[in-house]
Order: sequence, then C-alpha cells, then structure tokens
Amino acid sequence: DFTYLKVVHWGWYYLSTVMDDFSRFIIAWQLCRTMKAEDVKNTLDMAIEKTGVEHVHVVQRPRLLSDNGACFISHELKKYLETHEIRHVRTKTYHPMTQGKIERYHRTMKNLILLDNYNAPTELNERIRERVDYYNHQRYHEAIDNVTPADKYYGRDQMVLERREKVRRETMKMRRELYRMAAIQSSPNGIS
Repeated sequence: DFTYLKVVHWGWYYLSTVMDDFSRFIIAWQLCRTMKAEDVKNTLDMAIEKTGVEHVHVVQRPRLLSDNGACFISHELKKYLETHEIRHVRTKTYHPMTQGKIERYHRTMKNLILLDNYNAPTELNERIRERVDYYNHQRYHEAIDNVTPADKYYGRDQMVLERREKVRRETMKMRRELYRMAAIQSSPNGIS
C-alpha cells in the first residue's frame, strides 16, 4: 500500500510498504516520488529478495493484497505478478477495513513522522528507516500476543512467551515469599 508524506520545498513523497499479513512484519518499503506500477514492482522486488521466496520451493505462494489504485490494477503490474507467481487479491471498493493492518501501520507511522519537518527526502528516508526498525524489532503488538513483528515473523514468538511465563512464575513466587516474610515480621510474637 502507499501513503503520502510531505517534504518542505520538495513536495509530496509516497511511502510504498509491503507487510507480512501474519506477523505484521514490514518486509520492504521505499520512499517514492510517484505512485506508479514501477514503484510497486521495485518495492516487491525488495520484498522478494529479502524473503528469498524465488529461491526455494514454497507450498503456498505469496499473495499481494492491495486496494484498487491505478498502480495496482495496471497491466504492467499484472504481468509482473504472473511472472513471479504471485496471486493478486484486491479489496472491495470503498472497504478500507480489508487492508486494516497496513492502513493502521501507515497511520501510526504518519502520526510519528509528521511531528517533524523534513527539508530533504534523505532526512525523511532516514526517519522512516528508524521508525520501521523500531516497529519491527522493539514495539510489542497486542494483536500478536505482545511480541514484536520480528519475533512472530522469525518464529521466536513461542520462545519469548515461554520465557515471559517463566519470569512471571518466578516473580509471583518471590512476591509470595516476601509477603509471607512481611507478615511474620509484623505479627506481635513473630510467628504467623
């Protein structure tokens, strides 16, 4: 999907993003001057390279879920997707909830990015890079059991959740012991 951002004295730039639907991990993104099929293809090339999907046998081929913007319904993109064996699923017209995850991500990104003014596209690009890194590797998501998208994407989520549960049990055990000790000390004869 695309969202738009303004650079002072440079005009509008468009953020093209590919998100993994299962983990919410941002696989690829780029800041574009236009919203053309070529921009979508470049972002998808980055995602394909990062995932390595072209070099392994994949049982369920990736799908592209997009809105019905001109760049997404072009014949150029259709041929590209056929070449890469990527099925294209488009949202129902006037139904943005279908793309709710990416739309919410873009809203969050814009709320943070637009707090500052950028005097050059390179400044904006660097700020986006920082935010994507934070989003992927540090920000916990309630919808995916309060793990990061990177934890979910790379399959570390169960290990993280098991480690948290162990810490929780140890903390509760320690609290019960401290409570018991405090109760003993506060009793008149030191015995509970």
